[in-house]
Amino acid sequence: MFVHLDVPRWSVKIVIIACMTVFVIVSALWSSCLLQFYYIMGISTSSILCLCVFMLCSSDSGVRCDSLKQLACVSTDVTFAQEFISRDGHSLLTITSRENTAPLIMTHTLTGFMELMDHGIVSWENLSAVFIKKIASFVNAKVLDASIQQVSLAILESMVLSSSSLFQQVKQEVTLERLLSHLQVTNQQIQTKAMALLMALLQTAGDADRQVRMNIIHSSASVGDEMAHYLYVLQSVTLNHLEPRMRMPLDSYNQDQREILHGLRQAAFETESENSLSHERRRSLCAKEFKKLGFSNNSNPGQDLLRAPPGLLALDTMAYFASRYPDAYSRFVLENSSREDKHECPFARSSIQLTLILCEILRIGEPPSETGSNYHPIFFSQDRLLEELFCVCIQLINKTWKEMRATQEDFDKVMQVVREQITRTLSSKPTSLELFKNKVNALNYSEILKLRQTERLHQEETLAPPVLELKERLKPELLELIRQQRLNRLCQGTLFRKISSRRRQDKLWYCRLSPNHKVLHFGDVEEDTETPPIESLQEKIPVADIKALLTGKDCPHMKENKGKQTKEGLDLAFSITYDVEEYSLNFIASSRTDFCLWTDGLSVLLGRDMSSECMRSELDILLSMEIKLRLLDLENVPIPDCAPPVPKPPSNFNFCYDLSQAEQ
Repeated sequence: MFVHLDVPRWSVKIVIIACMTVFVIVSALWSSCLLQFYYIMGISTSSILCLCVFMLCSSDSGVRCDSLKQLACVSTDVTFAQEFISRDGHSLLTITSRENTAPLIMTHTLTGFMELMDHGIVSWENLSAVFIKKIASFVNAKVLDASIQQVSLAILESMVLSSSSLFQQVKQEVTLERLLSHLQVTNQQIQTKAMALLMALLQTAGDADRQVRMNIIHSSASVGDEMAHYLYVLQSVTLNHLEPRMRMPLDSYNQDQREILHGLRQAAFETESENSLSHERRRSLCAKEFKKLGFSNNSNPGQDLLRAPPGLLALDTMAYFASRYPDAYSRFVLENSSREDKHECPFARSSIQLTLILCEILRIGEPPSETGSNYHPIFFSQDRLLEELFCVCIQLINKTWKEMRATQEDFDKVMQVVREQITRTLSSKPTSLELFKNKVNALNYSEILKLRQTERLHQEETLAPPVLELKERLKPELLELIRQQRLNRLCQGTLFRKISSRRRQDKLWYCRLSPNHKVLHFGDVEEDTETPPIESLQEKIPVADIKALLTGKDCPHMKENKGKQTKEGLDLAFSITYDVEEYSLNFIASSRTDFCLWTDGLSVLLGRDMSSECMRSELDILLSMEIKLRLLDLENVPIPDCAPPVPKPPSNFNFCYDLSQAEQ
């Protein structure tokens, strides 16, 4: 017999929760599963919160660890987070974080706290100073679990970005030395979080607080995308401190700036005491020396620095070079002041343009991009990157100027080459100034021309592996075309001059190949003869009797007049020997083109390969034209390096295509 009891539903839920809670106390291993079960079954958030709080207060470390781990997972849900925070659950986590607990429990506690705060339900400013000090102590600790430090760095970053008052507290609690030490560890996650906190401090700080000296030790491990972005932002923020000087033109009435300008002149030239000179004499001397320095307006050199950018930054870089490397500075100026006017490299004009180029390459004045990651490792090895790069590159300009044999009219061309040299070298990511200096000096003007040629060929896709393979397949056909052209040219014949023993060019003779390519006909002709008929040429040599083709100093008629022939004559001389090399027919071509045509044609008759420079040039032209015609339909279509894989054959070939049905 069953008795029906009218029990409210809420009391049933309480009984279920109580039973499950007892089960949790008995077995800590099931704690996280229960929370998931509650969440999935749709039991109210308040019921789950009761269980969470009960578990957090448990004396069993296993229960607490599993509960906090699951809490960190469910805290990503905004509804749960709102309910948990409304019951002051986040304060319970802050209290837990102050206790000396196991590292894993502390990690889950801080992770759950971070997830709750990320929803923005409660302000970061509500946190107590005690809690902030505790989190900062985790960051400052020299020996601590890496996962705790990683989460602590993330919490401090959010604090700094949320409030200026919290920024001041974090700045006081976290030492810069300890923060920099986190950048030197091999743990990529800690490096990234430490860099994120440093970025937050730099972006929130004022100008006086941003003067941070970086000393990052690069590990062999590759830098991740997030870390690369932080390094890029740090580089941009630091270099942008130069923007005010870059935007400010020179003030002719500013005494300090005028003294720096005249200091450049005095450092370059050893002049007599100017005080004893008259005003006109001193003014004339200054104008002359400013002209030697390379200023366009030598009477008022400050006019050259009115353009902004680069503004006063150009004056700063010149003064730095003159004071830091006085020998190199004097050598540059004196060397060019002693050259001819057209070939001198103007120091001041080059310096102003170089400073502008460096500002553009380093993107000084541009705010950091949200997605940028292009940083220069050399930045982290130099306190004054722009000035040191300038000192290397201004000497590079002088070197490139001499390599190009440039004049004043070539100034823009030289600066374009220098820009390319700097850009290409920085793209190789040098890690030190010395490495940059070696690489950029090795990249001379001839190397730049070779790289440009190679890139042009790559752009035209003439160096792609499939195109190179196509070229090799086309070569035999085109070589055969050149062979036929050479034989046709021999059939037309050529007029040659005989060289007598007295080296007088007193006779003409004509030589041509028979239409069947079996006999060479030759004989003397008159001065006005253009193309004599083949029957009028009495002498003949069967091609089958030709034994060898000789050129240059190996020719018999060159050996007879050894020491009396010019280089031009040697380059145009060739001979054929016949009848067991007892006889020879000697030629001296009237031009290099005729020499190449006849030596190639005779090589074809003898079954040898053509080797003249004309043949190679014509083959390159024909190959280029043929390739361009064949690739015309593939314009703007990328050509893969490898052929696509051939699909596997079908499992059977029991299929056919009925053409009669298709036509119907």
